[in-house]
Amino acid sequence: MALTLYVDTARWRAHQQKVIQQFPAIVPVCKGNGYGFGHDRLAEEVSGFGSEIIAVGTTYEAARMKDHFGGDVLVLTPFRRGEEPVPLPDRVIRSVSSVEGVHGLVGARVVIEVMSSMKRHGVSEQDLPLLHAAIEDVRLEGFALHLPLDRLDGSDAVEEVITWMDRLRAARLPLHTMFVSHLKADELARLQQQFPQTRFRARIGTRLWLGDHEATEYRGSVLDVTRVAKGDRFGYRQQKAASDGYLVVVAGGTSHGVGLEAPKALHGVMPRAKGVARAGLATVNRNLSPFVWAGKQRWFAEPPHMQVSILFVPSDAPEPKVGEELVAHLRHTTTQYDRVVDL
Repeated sequence: MALTLYVDTARWRAHQQKVIQQFPAIVPVCKGNGYGFGHDRLAEEVSGFGSEIIAVGTTYEAARMKDHFGGDVLVLTPFRRGEEPVPLPDRVIRSVSSVEGVHGLVGARVVIEVMSSMKRHGVSEQDLPLLHAAIEDVRLEGFALHLPLDRLDGSDAVEEVITWMDRLRAARLPLHTMFVSHLKADELARLQQQFPQTRFRARIGTRLWLGDHEATEYRGSVLDVTRVAKGDRFGYRQQKAASDGYLVVVAGGTSHGVGLEAPKALHGVMPRAKGVARAGLATVNRNLSPFVWAGKQRWFAEPPHMQVSILFVPSDAPEPKVGEELVAHLRHTTTQYDRVVDL
């Protein structure tokens, strides 16, 4: 009895090929928990479609990935002086976001991140002249620009890249390769047409691995079902059942990531209203679970346990049976499954 990730493998790989065709010089990203699939699985997929490079989040991930992938490994987190040294082979490429950082990577292969409208990290326009001397001591693989997902001010992502290309050219810095994130295929094509001497490489993770929502599905096995009457006490906290129904114990708890949710940026009146409503229900211990039964997401009977969750299913719904599976709407990047089944 387990929390299982089911993968329609043919459909999943067909989606990968669609993305690869749209972004011919793609840099597949495998960071965190491997978008729910794991580093070894994604390394196998990347090797299968013939990419010579893969990107990871940290040097620690690179140390693991080098044993699963034989090509170049790009570390996306920028180098910082004083960081813990991690033994890595020469095929690992470091990102760097400051002139000082470039000076600290003598002899290394590097990608230099420039400051985008994200304002997260990157070399500023004012510091570009200082890069001339610094890059003499490294093997420059290219520059990189990490762009925002939303543009609420109506600005154009392509124009932002063009502005930086002009700045780099004015500073007489090499423009053979530009790594970019969060561009559409047509936007990348516009850039490639305008700068034919530069190779634009799109770093893509979510769209590549999770872009087809119908290709994957989480399901939790029903472990136990207990009938309760209104007023019956149950669980760790001995709460009372609000009505007649069933307590359904299903595989999937906090150790799997069930009940954990990343904050969301809400835009518009209706999403904000729903967010306020959910927060209000949570104050009276009413929390909607990710598990679906009989076409509806069911409420947690109490907060999820470490490896299981207890749901409340009202008596007007069909009674779940032990061994059946409940579909679970879970976020891939925060979920740890017990097993994966390729269909």
